[in-house]
Formats: sequence, C-alpha cells, structure tokens
Amino acid sequence: MDSDFIISALQQVRMKRPLVHNITNLVVTNIVANALLAIGGSPVMAYAKEEVADVASASSALALNMGTLDDRIVYAMELAAKAANDSSVPIVFDPVGVGFTPYRNEVAQKIVNQFHISVLRGNAAEIGFLVGAGGTVKGVDSVATGNDLPERMRQYARVQNCVVIATGEIDYVTDGMHVWTLHNGDELLVAITGSGCMLTGLIGAFIGVLQQPATLEQVAYASIAAITCYNVAGEMAAKSAQGPGTLQQQLFDSLYHLTGEKVAALARIEQLT
Repeated sequence: MDSDFIISALQQVRMKRPLVHNITNLVVTNIVANALLAIGGSPVMAYAKEEVADVASASSALALNMGTLDDRIVYAMELAAKAANDSSVPIVFDPVGVGFTPYRNEVAQKIVNQFHISVLRGNAAEIGFLVGAGGTVKGVDSVATGNDLPERMRQYARVQNCVVIATGEIDYVTDGMHVWTLHNGDELLVAITGSGCMLTGLIGAFIGVLQQPATLEQVAYASIAAITCYNVAGEMAAKSAQGPGTLQQQLFDSLYHLTGEKVAALARIEQLT
C-alpha cells in the first residue's frame, strides 16, 4: 500500500493545528494534551456541563474516552456529542474497559447508539466485545479476543456508518468496505499508562483537519496516518528509552520531530480486503 498519504496528513495537522476537545481519562489528561501538542494539534480539556457543548461546537474534533467514568462525565459526554453532531464535528470514541462492568457496557452502548461516531477505537478485546466477536477485558486491558474480529468489525462499521479500529500487536482498521492491518509500534508502549488514550486524541487531530462531511474512506486513511505516525514515533522512542519512564519522555520528543517522509518510509500497512 502506498503510504505517501501520510506525508500530506501530517502536514495538514501541523498547518491547521486542529482544536481537539478531549473528555478523556482523568488519569492521562496531561499526557494526552502533551501528545497532541507534540504532533502539532491544539488540545482543550473541558468537562463542565455548562460549557462542553460550546467547546465541542467550536472544535475541529471531539475525543471521548471512558477511562474514568461517573455520571457527571457521562452527562458531559452526551452534551458534547450532541453539540458535535449538530455542528458536523467528527467524534472519536474510546470505549475503555467496555466488557468489564455492566456500567461501562451501558455507557458504551448509549454513546454508539444515540450519536453518530466517526471513529470507534479501542483495544482488541474492547472492540471485540462491542462488535460481537468476543473479548475478555481485565480492568482496561485486553486479555483475549475472538478469531473473526476483522470481519465482525467490518460488518459493525457498515451498520454504524463509522470507522472501527482495534489496536494491539497488530492494529486493524475498517471503513465497512476494506480492512487494513498496521504493523508498526513497539511492545514497550503498553508499559506506559495512556498509550491508547494518546492515540485516540491524535486520531481526533488527524480527522479534525478533514473537510466535513468526510467519506468513511477519508476518515479511515486519516486514522491510519495517525496510528502509523504514533507507532513509528513509538519505535523511535523505544530505541533510546531505558524503560517506561524515559519512553514517555522520548515519545513526546519523537512525535515533535516526526516527519511525514520518515513515517511513510517506515510504514508497514497491508490491505486485507
């Protein structure tokens, strides 16, 4: 697969500096913001019910993350999602921990069924649970997934009219028509908290620069570009990191110094269907 589209995608993010409204995991608010700044985006973290609709409407993208749930955050997500839909602002939804507790299952189903989500991104077990492929979640970690995950993802994406992404050792992306596998990254990334949460925010930046309404194929390509940029930065960071602590520091630096040409040259992307 020709990966030159990544060059343009990263250039657009850095030129337009998309404002990404994050209602994210409270454990990782700081690092999500830093990752977005490093790649060239502009983060805003707004949670108050009094302003989330206004912020979402004025943003380039909305990133919702279920990492630390309570009723106030869920209500804020609903207000922001409605405002985003009304304003044609694309939404990335990260159903952290779905499949672990009934409460998380209820919230995830509510979000995907009541609002139009442009991108659904989670780990393989979370996505497997949502799309009916099976998946075992321990806390917020993926333990096991079903064998027919890519095909179930494609069917779900077609029905929900969204791009579905399952990340792990191999990342799967589908727009309901095609399925791509992405093979970049480093195993050390899973040793730092918020690795997936950072990626959700970055996907928000990359789809936030698309002219709306965007096609699902355009959203898929923007998402692939975001994932590959992040994973290549992770590979670069891991080369000089001595462990999880230095990896996080090196990751921000790698995102900051990343070039589209470097990512395109190192990208390992395959189209399955």
